[in-house]
Amino acid sequence: SQFSNDHTIKNAFRLYDGNIVEGVLIPMDERMTACVSSQVGCSLTCKFCATGYMDRKRNLNADEIYDQVVLIDQQAKKNYNAPLTNIVYMGMGEPLLNYANVLKSIERITAPDGLNMSYKRITVSTAGIAKMIKKLGDDGVKFNLAVSLHAANDAKRNEIMPINEQNSLKSLAEALKYYFSKTKNPITYEYIVFNNFNDEIQDAMELAKFCKHVPCKVNLIEYNPIQFADFINAEGDKIDAFSNYLKSQGINTNIRRSRGKDIDAACGQLAVKQEENL
Repeated sequence: SQFSNDHTIKNAFRLYDGNIVEGVLIPMDERMTACVSSQVGCSLTCKFCATGYMDRKRNLNADEIYDQVVLIDQQAKKNYNAPLTNIVYMGMGEPLLNYANVLKSIERITAPDGLNMSYKRITVSTAGIAKMIKKLGDDGVKFNLAVSLHAANDAKRNEIMPINEQNSLKSLAEALKYYFSKTKNPITYEYIVFNNFNDEIQDAMELAKFCKHVPCKVNLIEYNPIQFADFINAEGDKIDAFSNYLKSQGINTNIRRSRGKDIDAACGQLAVKQEENL
């Protein structure tokens, strides 16, 4: 485990076959959040994410996902004297490409003989796989869904997220409307603000338009640099202007500051250095 200056703890979990995944404990004032992995590596090759530069080796089974949560919960109690309050499936991998195991792990987390946590404290994040989002709707899931959006026009999204070429914003919007009609769960959109790429008011206008499809909130996220990518974080005043525009359109918007950046535990930084060090 590595400890960050902001008290975030990054863990490298060695699996039975020698593969390693990472899970992070993020302590905040009112919350104790576990960020867990669902796959060893990832097949989606998002250009801004360190895990996307690794090959996807395999899916985690439900026990391996659940055990990350149990171990991070023990860590929270030991180091900060508080149990986990929230779980986010935002570590390595695309959760909806390991659908059955992710759902099975959530059943165990919420079970009375598991961790007995509320579904409302669990968020699954996806890069936006339309048919699997519809399946979540058909399965009537009760946990929260977050979509890594990062651009609300197809040309820009294709450039940074190749998944968008098969899952256009139009098909994503249709899937989200279907999901909402079945679950009545609002969506969270994650949007990293990159300098000179998606940080102009025009980009905010496109995002605001996309937000009209279903009830939602937006998290604007600081970019965390990785060694392979040329992106840099947008200026603070640009992020503020972007946020203010969304708020002026009635969209619930939060600016998320980075946690654990100094130990490569922040969003998009997981796992590559671990592989290099083995």
